[in-house]
Amino acid sequence: MIQETAPRNIMHIDLDTFFVSCERLINSRLIGKPILIGGISDRGVVASCSYEARHFGIHSAMPMKMAKRLCPEAIVLRGNSETYSKHSQNVTDIIREAVPLYEKSSIDEFYIDLTGVDKFYSCQNFSSELRQKIIKETGLPISFGLSSNKTVSKIATSEAKPNNQLSIFKGHEKLFLAPLSIRKIPMVGEKTYRILCDLGIRKIQTLQEMPVHMISKVLGKNGAGLWKKANGIDLSPVISYQERKSISTERTFNVDTIDIGKLKSLLTAMAENLIFQLRRGNKLTACITLKLRYSDFQTYTIQKRIPYSASDQVILPMVMALYEKLYQKRLLVRLIGVKFSHLVGGGHQIHLFEDSENMFNLYQAMDKIRDKYGDRLVMRASGFGARTISRWNPFTGGPPPLLANRRA
Repeated sequence: MIQETAPRNIMHIDLDTFFVSCERLINSRLIGKPILIGGISDRGVVASCSYEARHFGIHSAMPMKMAKRLCPEAIVLRGNSETYSKHSQNVTDIIREAVPLYEKSSIDEFYIDLTGVDKFYSCQNFSSELRQKIIKETGLPISFGLSSNKTVSKIATSEAKPNNQLSIFKGHEKLFLAPLSIRKIPMVGEKTYRILCDLGIRKIQTLQEMPVHMISKVLGKNGAGLWKKANGIDLSPVISYQERKSISTERTFNVDTIDIGKLKSLLTAMAENLIFQLRRGNKLTACITLKLRYSDFQTYTIQKRIPYSASDQVILPMVMALYEKLYQKRLLVRLIGVKFSHLVGGGHQIHLFEDSENMFNLYQAMDKIRDKYGDRLVMRASGFGARTISRWNPFTGGPPPLLANRRA
């Protein structure tokens, strides 16, 4: 039985072909041309592509070599995460000033809770005005969907694209969803799609008409959730962007140390583990903080803003550079810690800026092994000196483990 809840108004915003749009702001001659963004060599992969390129069958994560064959006249650009991070922040600042509750779900996507606004003003008019304000102040094309929940709004945005808007009124969610492909439901990946197709389910309407217990029998615990989404039911709240601040880890030494090799080894292992947690949670960080506490209990921190990233190659050198800057006193160290903050979702896109498809595949393979067999099975040789590093996933909503000994 579905519990009745107070009517909500949820807006979903998506910056259309965000990376491509940012490049076109820099160079207007790119407008109207097929654009590929990603690793520029034949061994690279496509991180993003323009609508003009999509007409040739090109899509994200496609090998760049194949994309060039499909569209030889395409212009290939290497992704610039610093530029995209700046434009993303500009949009975030506009939204922050306009609304009290918003969720930044990725570098180019937002959810806004407008519940209660309709007591004073039309939610549809407010959403349209906010969209126009973002377009005017940033020059970026933007689409939005407005409905009673996050799932329907996200799908509405997808249907509204490019550079448009779509509102689904309360009570019309099922009718809107019914004729669409089941691929439109956010939680339907390739594996689930194949299972549903084998059952003859290709349209959302077919899923709507199935008994919930039947789909649960096929898909297990995810079945009921999928059935609810197909029926336009989603009670998940808009989570304030400020609430998801950071992930961090630190170690206190049993005996204060000045062993630089030991400090660097532990720091490498800690940072590498946090980077893995970012990728596992499909998150990116834009700020690194390093913390040192000396034997006299004086604590020092240093931080650096970076373009959004979840790449070992980008973050690890930054961490070590911060260490070299911070560790100047040459005193015995009691504690060392690392923190990643300013987190957003959407890590899969930024990873594709790697110039090598092999590097992208290597990250995926290493993370699968770590996820299945433990973080320490695959790690850098420089991190072998570290002992226990927690396997806790900070993005599942579960509490961290209470380890009896958190000392190095």
